[in-house]
Amino acid sequence: MRQLFVLDPLRQINPAKDSSAALMQAAQRSGDEIWACTPSDLIARGDEPLAMALPVTPDPWIGVGAPERQALAGFDVIWMRKDPPVDEAYLYATHLLEVAERAGVRVLNRPSALRSWNEKLGALRFSRWMAPTLVAGRVSELIAFAQEQGEVVLKPLGGRAGLGVIRVHADAPGLKALLELVTEQERLPVMAQRFLPDVVEGDKRILLVDGEPLGAINRRPSPGEFRSNLAVGGQAEATDLSDRDRQICAALAPALRAEGLFFVGIDVISGMLSEINVTSPTGVREVERLMQQPLADQTMERLRALV
Repeated sequence: MRQLFVLDPLRQINPAKDSSAALMQAAQRSGDEIWACTPSDLIARGDEPLAMALPVTPDPWIGVGAPERQALAGFDVIWMRKDPPVDEAYLYATHLLEVAERAGVRVLNRPSALRSWNEKLGALRFSRWMAPTLVAGRVSELIAFAQEQGEVVLKPLGGRAGLGVIRVHADAPGLKALLELVTEQERLPVMAQRFLPDVVEGDKRILLVDGEPLGAINRRPSPGEFRSNLAVGGQAEATDLSDRDRQICAALAPALRAEGLFFVGIDVISGMLSEINVTSPTGVREVERLMQQPLADQTMERLRALV
């Protein structure tokens, strides 16, 4: 197969930790031809989708050839693995990739789903599996919810890697001022969720491939911290899936498959679904290292069965 990875500049990628690097190297082991580009390299000439792409040899990291103009219809698979933020440039890239999809190329994850599945709001359709959650911009609604729950976590809807996530008690001095700040004076909605004390025991990152949970790690917060994201100091450790975890995965699987969300990472705290990550889910390297599981190779095997 010929695979194109649309992602951040290669010089920014740490291959020892990066899931995109793991997937690219697994594709090479499968004997595939691998190319890479950034979103700004995508082109549509009329209805013909193109890219100024680099031929790459990802293992050992990384051999790079000269850029060439490539017809996207000549690829079997295109991976959209650009990290958030999901800004205007990201959204326009999904529209350009949709031109390739119409030409018959399998784009992972599906461009329309990347636009419609906000990584916080997308989980709301499975709210029965979540801790009590409110999304609102009105400060009075958020205060009432905090008073009802006692202690809450506030999440910006466009946030990533734990950035901007705040834990606050309903009786905290200045709560109203804080909510005015995070909502930009009631201009933007935020997500508020009941704080789950068991987060000190960790937050599971479960990686689903074509709706099936293939691997998981537990991310334990560092001392004095409630956020477990690896980007803010969380420590990855081996874990097993509980019956509850598997039930959550089974509940999500039909919608993920139907909407073309082939590679997804969900976050589960104390048996409660927290987020559904669809842009560039991480955790492959940690699963491979801690669980002694070739997750990237298994992902490529699943992909070959679909293409």
